[in-house]
Amino acid sequence: MHRLMELRSDFRLREVVHTADLPWAPSPLAGVERRMLDRVGEEVARATSIVRYEPGSRFSAPAHDLGEGILVLEGTFSDEHGDYPAGTWMRSPHASEHQPFSREGCLIYVKVGHLRPGV
Repeated sequence: MHRLMELRSDFRLREVVHTADLPWAPSPLAGVERRMLDRVGEEVARATSIVRYEPGSRFSAPAHDLGEGILVLEGTFSDEHGDYPAGTWMRSPHASEHQPFSREGCLIYVKVGHLRPGV
């Protein structure tokens, strides 16, 4: 029987994680790795992660059901809408899509699947 991935998924609890202590886990695409902070689901999930893009890497994501929030921590994160240097925060609504990449490499904080549609 296949179980749903759950990582720090009891949102009633306070959690404290030193992200440098977490291992980098590969994503489905080469050059993109993540440190998973919380997760409920498999590749399409309600999840919070620190994501590292190697220079020249791209990520083709499905539509973000229940939205996505990104804070660029280092480098420049890009998509077909523009380039976002360190310190940029963006929020995309339910069912939004984009094709993210980084020319120089970057580190981002990402939260997906946490927004209610129509609110």
